[in-house]
Amino acid sequence: MRAVMLSGPGPVENLQVVEVPTPEPPPGWVRIRVKAAGLNRSELHTRLGYADGVVFPRVPGIEATGVVDDPNGTDLTTGQQVATMMGGMGRTFDGGYAQYTAVPRDQVIPFVSELPWEAIGAVPETLQTAYGSLTTGLDLRAGQTLLIRGGTSSVGLAAAALARDLGATVLSTTRSPDRFAALSAVGVTHPLVDDGSVAAQVRALFPAGVDAALELVGTPTLPDTLAATRVHGTVCFTGMLSNEWLVHDFYPIGYLPTGVRLTAYGGEASDLPAAVLQRYLDRIATGEVTLGPVHTYPLDDIRAAHTDLELGTKVGKLVVLP
Repeated sequence: MRAVMLSGPGPVENLQVVEVPTPEPPPGWVRIRVKAAGLNRSELHTRLGYADGVVFPRVPGIEATGVVDDPNGTDLTTGQQVATMMGGMGRTFDGGYAQYTAVPRDQVIPFVSELPWEAIGAVPETLQTAYGSLTTGLDLRAGQTLLIRGGTSSVGLAAAALARDLGATVLSTTRSPDRFAALSAVGVTHPLVDDGSVAAQVRALFPAGVDAALELVGTPTLPDTLAATRVHGTVCFTGMLSNEWLVHDFYPIGYLPTGVRLTAYGGEASDLPAAVLQRYLDRIATGEVTLGPVHTYPLDDIRAAHTDLELGTKVGKLVVLP
């Protein structure tokens, strides 16, 4: 089969399309014929050498969508549409940047959809992260206000769409006013230009602060996001678009505003119920919901895709079609 192989941490030139043996699934695993695989910051972190526990060379990709090629004695059937994500994909075992991938059965989510594969491939990991952040991370409710920091990322756009669907009022940031239209398209009521400090803008709209905030940029903007949140409000740290993960010399009483709660979210396939995946695929198909633009690349253009991912030149989700 054809696959993208990452020889080791470094530049995009370390990504090469090669011929490798088709994987044979061990007991309890299944083989999937990959139709589309979403790109994620996680894979960029792996390529840049930020990820722990990766054994090289490695086929990257923490998610994939496709059809079951070998059910290997499990309850799945050949040809069944499935999604898979996380669980070590692309790090401890080969991932989704390939024509086939073998994964544990317990991280496979069946679904049925007539959407094109490029649209399906944009959904699973993005939906899992956005859904888990809003529900488990923030316990967001109808009528509440939500600030999304890093709003034109794929997760930011999806979170806005889901929050609006829940009945929340959404504020979302971008560094460029040219991207306001993309935010409005997914249900953002208050787009904000982010120059590193948005708390004053937020409090001009909601003097007490927002009920909830989703931090997708990382530690550089986290103090300002906390400052935009009301007493007894919650900030969920989910993303690291800045590639800066650690808060140095963390003194909680000095760092956290009084009464503001800080939590985090990082999920697995088991955190995305099959019914939720199916519901949003169905609603995307009818046009009721959009999770934002999708940009596709053939496997041979993986270096261009990773360059766009690293530089943030595209608004929305990047998807590779093996």
